[in-house]
Amino acid sequence: MAGDFWNGRQFVSTFPSDFAIANKYGEEGVRDTYKRCFDAWKEDYKFLTDLVLTLNWYIWALYKTNEKLAHVYDVLWKKCHNYALSHLKGNELQYYIQETD
Repeated sequence: MAGDFWNGRQFVSTFPSDFAIANKYGEEGVRDTYKRCFDAWKEDYKFLTDLVLTLNWYIWALYKTNEKLAHVYDVLWKKCHNYALSHLKGNELQYYIQETD
């Protein structure tokens, strides 16, 4: 649900919950969820920021218990983070950097 809190941050998206469900379907579920989220929301800087934060969080949450899935998240995080850095400008980029720092 929108409004999830993680580490004191309120998300504007449902990405944390979406990926919690995707994890149950393994690598294919995570990749599919990423594609749908990225394609739908890559032009909205706040949702893009939420997506990057969610991907990063799952890297750390899974790296000891499911290394293969953590690796999938890492690959997707790098792709999404690089997209954000190359496409966001001005205040949108400042927001992204502040929230992901």
